[in-house]
Amino acid sequence: MITLSDKGAEKVHEFLSSQGADVTMAGLRVGVRGGGCSGFQYQLAFDEQRDDDVVFESHGLKLLVDDESLPFVRGSTIDYEESLQGAGFKVTNPNVVAACGCGSSFRVAEEEQVSAV
Repeated sequence: MITLSDKGAEKVHEFLSSQGADVTMAGLRVGVRGGGCSGFQYQLAFDEQRDDDVVFESHGLKLLVDDESLPFVRGSTIDYEESLQGAGFKVTNPNVVAACGCGSSFRVAEEEQVSAV
């Protein structure tokens, strides 16, 4: 399961409303891609549901995840933070075993097991 914090849900609702998006089909896509100094980076985007998506609902919003990203983000919570460095979504991911110093990339336990083989 993937969830949104109250503040995260508020920001997703704001964006989708400002775009006139149909919340029955659109949501926040949560994915990962290879890159960064620790191995993976998050990809967050507003998108429409695809046939092969795994869909979670939180605060009346859809969280869309592709099959390949799911093992890496399962159990995550997505929040929205505002600070002196800027504002944006932050993923709290229980699967992360290491992250880079700047916080933009991460490594998960499953990757550790694959590397050991």
